[in-house]
Amino acid sequence: MVEVTIAFGLFAAVTLAFALGVVLARDVFHAALLLGGALTSVAVHYVMLRAEFIAAMQILVYVGGVLILVTFAVMLTRSDSETEVSRA
Repeated sequence: MVEVTIAFGLFAAVTLAFALGVVLARDVFHAALLLGGALTSVAVHYVMLRAEFIAAMQILVYVGGVLILVTFAVMLTRSDSETEVSRA
């Protein structure tokens, strides 16, 4: 029972760290990657609740679908001048 509580606390801290990273990230692409980490750690919470189907749907729909859509949207709407300015 203690192991489950420690694992829950660990993954709760990981989820909060990723969510805070999403909010504080300066680059939109990095924020999207951090969002993927946060959504994946939420799927781990579902597995801990023994809701494996919902965890699988979380991975497939949110991480696999929405996050890939956001990543492609960021890559397609970024111009070359914005990337050179952010590197300098």
